[in-house]
Amino acid sequence: MDMNQLDLNLLRVFDAVYRHRSVSRAAEELGLSQPAASQAVTRLRLLLGNALFERVHGGVRPTPRAERLAAVVREALAALEVGLGEARAFDPRASQQVFRLHLSDIGEARFLPALMAALRERAPGVRIETLPLPMAEIAEALDRGTLDAAIGFLPGVPSTEHSVLLHDHYCVLLRSQHPLLAATKGRRLGLKSLRQLEFVAVRSHSETLRILQSLDLTGRIRLSAAHFLAVPSIVSETDLAVLMPHEIAAVFVRRGGYALLEAELPGHRFAVSLHWSRRFAQEPGRLWLRECIGELFGQQTGSGDQSSTDRRTKRSR
Repeated sequence: MDMNQLDLNLLRVFDAVYRHRSVSRAAEELGLSQPAASQAVTRLRLLLGNALFERVHGGVRPTPRAERLAAVVREALAALEVGLGEARAFDPRASQQVFRLHLSDIGEARFLPALMAALRERAPGVRIETLPLPMAEIAEALDRGTLDAAIGFLPGVPSTEHSVLLHDHYCVLLRSQHPLLAATKGRRLGLKSLRQLEFVAVRSHSETLRILQSLDLTGRIRLSAAHFLAVPSIVSETDLAVLMPHEIAAVFVRRGGYALLEAELPGHRFAVSLHWSRRFAQEPGRLWLRECIGELFGQQTGSGDQSSTDRRTKRSR
């Protein structure tokens, strides 16, 4: 291919179509008409002499050639965005940027109230969209730019830059008048006590299911729910128990009507981290957002356990 014939806008259209798997949605993102976007894809196909997308129900599917090209194009565009962005510092008070975050339902409850309150003061025009994805898709979405950051306990997300925000552990949430409380008198629950309980399990949080399985307590699950949203209300009206992160469970205890017990749970400690793509590590807007999140939620442990990635990020600022 003659590079003199290549228009940068063709690569922008290609990248948008690849990310959205749709010519119409790509056109909408770029402010083009659908025929103009389709024509750009056709021009690039002719320049490369290779098909890039196949029509499928509801959109398009990239060919193997497009899959190989996508990473190169995304990296090149990201480098240009960073280079151009360095010439214009991100102004949070004037920005109208939309940031997309991966958060679970319980993560939304934990992080969004404080984040949105901070943005109201620091960046009133900035908008946040949450885009919860399966763990296997998060790293690719960060690299594509579909996600700007991901927050959570995400052990299945490889090859991302990340910084630990906080350390937490799972505990047992019960209603405050649960009959087991009188017998345990607030002591740490052992396996014998856990076997006296019946549980709500939340399918969207596989770690709690793993813990119950490892203790051979799956037979004590009486309700399997898709999300955490309704679980506290269910616990308050029944004798069911639920495994929850301590930080979230403590919020319900402070509101009244609940009790929180520590328990002998295998692998119950975990770290909640902020993840991002190294391709966008120095893009001004994303960098500002990460610094804001780190300031709001980062625990100051003082124990020297900061990750090497986190240290590298701070050195590069």
